[in-house]
Amino acid sequence: MNQLKKKWDRFLSPDRVKKSSRTIGDDPRNEFESDSGRIAFSPAIRRMHDKTQVFPLMTDDNIHSRLTHSLEVSEIGFSLGLRLCTNKEFLEKIGKTEYEASRSIPVILRNSCLVHDIGNPPFGHFGERVIATYFKNLFKDKFWDDKLKLEEKQDFMLFDGNSQGLRVLTKLQTLNEKAGLNLTYGTLGAFLKYPNHGDIDKSKISTSKRGVFQSEIDYFKLIVDNCKLEKKGGYFRHPLSFLMEAADTICYRIMDVEDGFNKDWYDYLEIKKYLKDVPEIEDLFKYLDKIEGEGTEITRMVKLRIGVIANLVEAALKKFLDNLDSISDGNYHTELLEDNLLSKKLKAICDELIFPKREILQLEVTGHSVISGLLDHYIDFIFEKDNHYKKRAKGMISGGLIRSMKINASIDDFDDFTPYNKLQIIVDFISGMTDRFALDQYQR
Repeated sequence: MNQLKKKWDRFLSPDRVKKSSRTIGDDPRNEFESDSGRIAFSPAIRRMHDKTQVFPLMTDDNIHSRLTHSLEVSEIGFSLGLRLCTNKEFLEKIGKTEYEASRSIPVILRNSCLVHDIGNPPFGHFGERVIATYFKNLFKDKFWDDKLKLEEKQDFMLFDGNSQGLRVLTKLQTLNEKAGLNLTYGTLGAFLKYPNHGDIDKSKISTSKRGVFQSEIDYFKLIVDNCKLEKKGGYFRHPLSFLMEAADTICYRIMDVEDGFNKDWYDYLEIKKYLKDVPEIEDLFKYLDKIEGEGTEITRMVKLRIGVIANLVEAALKKFLDNLDSISDGNYHTELLEDNLLSKKLKAICDELIFPKREILQLEVTGHSVISGLLDHYIDFIFEKDNHYKKRAKGMISGGLIRSMKINASIDDFDDFTPYNKLQIIVDFISGMTDRFALDQYQR
C-alpha cells in the first residue's frame, strides 16, 4: 500500500522542466490549475476551432470541430477525476485526502483531455494517414538515402498526431525559451498515450503507435523519469492516460452518432436497432420510448446521449479501479472500454452509417490533395538549390516555428538546419494549419 502511495506521488508530479516564474503567494491556483491557463490561451488550442473531427470543412455549427470535441472530452475527463476522488478505497490506497486528490487528479485529466488532439493535422485522422503515406513514397527516392537516419525517416512515415502533440506542447508553443508551454510533468505524463519512440508493438497499447519523435526523446525521458514511468522492459503509460483515453472514446463514439443524427442520415429508431440488445441501457430505452410531443426525436437523442455517457463513465471507472494495481505497475495493456458492448455497438453505427458516406469521403479526398500538394510545394522549394525559391518558401512559413527550431537546435541560420529539421518545420507548419487555411494556401 505504501508503495502505491509513492508511485502516485510521482504520477501527480507538479514539477516542470523550467521552474515557474509566477509568484505562488499572489496566485491561489496550484501548478496543475496553472497548466489549465497556459493551455487555454495557447494559439494551438485556438486553431482547433477549424480542424476536422469527422466532417471536414463543415459550415454547420451543430457539427463538432476538433475544438468542441476536445472541450467535451475535457469535461468527461474532469467528471471521471471527480468521481475517482470520492472513492474512499482509492484515496486510501494512494494516501491522499479527497481535497488533495481533487485539486490534482481531475485537473490533470481536464488538461490532458483538452490537449489530447492538439497535434492533429487538418482533415482529421485521414490527414495523419496522408502525411505518413506521402513520406513513405517520398523516401523511395534515392535523393533521401543519406539525408536522414532510418529512425528519423520513420518519424515521418509513422506520423501520428500524438507525437506531433508532444512536440507542440514542449517546443512549438514557445516564447524565446526551450520549454514550450512548460507544463507540469503530471499533465504531460497523462497526455502520453503512446510512450514509445521505437518500433511499434501492437501487443501493448503503449507501444501500438510511435508517440514520441526522435527530436523529443530528451524531453520525453525527463517526463518518464520524473513520473517514474519506466520499468524493466521499457516504458509504461501514466495511469491517468487510460482515463483520458476513455473520455475521448466516450465522446467521439456517442457524439459522432449524434452528429450523424443531426445531419438526418438516420433516425432514433435506427440507432435503437443497433443498441436495443445492450442490457445496461434497456431501462433507458423504456424511458425514451415514452417521450412524446413536439421535438420528440431530438429530445430522445439528447437524453440517449446523456444516458450513454453516464453508463460508459461508470464502466470506465469500474474497470480502472478493478485494475488499479496492474495499471499503476505498468502491467495493464488494453483500453478500459475495449470489451464494452455498448462502446462496440456505437462503433458499429459509426463504421456502417457515418464513415462510408460519400460526403465524408469526397472531403477527405480534398484533404489528400491539399496536404500532399502543400508538402510537394514546400519540400521542393526548401530543398531547391536555387536560393530564390528557398527564400520564398521560408517567407511563407510561420516565423514563430522557424524561431522555435532555432532556439531548440541552437542554430542561427535556416540553411544550417539538418534535412530532418527542415522537414520537421514543413510538417510543423502544415499540420498546424486549420482546414480552411490549408485549403486556401493550396488554392493560392
